[in-house]
Amino acid sequence: MELVKVDPIITSLVNKKASDDNFIVSNTSAIELEIIRNDCIIPNFAKDNESTISHAEFIDAVAETVSHVFQKEEILIPAVRVSHPIKGRIPEAMGKPAKELLPYERTLYYERMAFAIEIPSIRETIMGNSLSLVVGGIRSYNLENLYSRKSLERFKIFIGFKNFVCTNYCISTDGFIDDLRVSKPHELIEGVYNLAAEFNVVQQLNNLKALGNYSLSESQFAQVLGKMKMYPYLPKGIRSNISPMLLGDSQLSALVKAYYQDENFNVAPEGDVDLFRFYNLCTGANKSSYIDSFLNRGVSLLNLSNELKKGLIDKGSSWYLS
Repeated sequence: MELVKVDPIITSLVNKKASDDNFIVSNTSAIELEIIRNDCIIPNFAKDNESTISHAEFIDAVAETVSHVFQKEEILIPAVRVSHPIKGRIPEAMGKPAKELLPYERTLYYERMAFAIEIPSIRETIMGNSLSLVVGGIRSYNLENLYSRKSLERFKIFIGFKNFVCTNYCISTDGFIDDLRVSKPHELIEGVYNLAAEFNVVQQLNNLKALGNYSLSESQFAQVLGKMKMYPYLPKGIRSNISPMLLGDSQLSALVKAYYQDENFNVAPEGDVDLFRFYNLCTGANKSSYIDSFLNRGVSLLNLSNELKKGLIDKGSSWYLS
């Protein structure tokens, strides 16, 4: 399908509201797309000096696709977060002390970048929480061999829902492409279009709603947490048959703290927590992930929540509850 060409997102969405940039924290910083577009250099492949696809081109490709697929909807300006700055200098500044460098003598690009484009007009309410559609992507230059010749470059793209209460992202397996490999920006457009076309909005929302019908007692939560800590150390043969748990120890500690203290999703007076709240407690802890692991962990948490739901329906079917 031929897509309608739109202007760069900063131009076409001028004066419009920006998407919320609090979807990930960790060691990231919020940044304006205009800065990435105008002030950051674009890494090249060393052996043939061919340019990589820049962060700005990636964002523009996704924004162009979103503008076409959802052309009748309200679309917000992308929220962008970056990490791992790579600093350099122009040749004329060789040997100059860093503190004496002038602005034009410095070069900069960010090794890792995540962005999200909210579509607030596509919205649903689940258990008092307003969710809106969101599309975005992640780029990590550390996955590329920049010392070689130009090759297919790796991107992650997603479509899912953002919880307005906590800015947590709800990403499912069918709304996520972990390793999209392309050589040109127009191939990104095709990848995003295919992902959006295959994503089942109704199924995703019904799945999230269903989580609210099942609850973990305090003792079950403690058991699940213990199994979550055990999972990374299981023998590979056993682990391969269990829904992955990708959170680290510090995030599991944050999950326990939120279980009792989170202002939106803490436990009910009797100590029970429904799986929708459990899932949001988990995705809240996931916001401290690094950019390159954020989406994979988010997807694994929804899979885990669905496995717990099945385990509550069919006793003994979930390792986490057995």
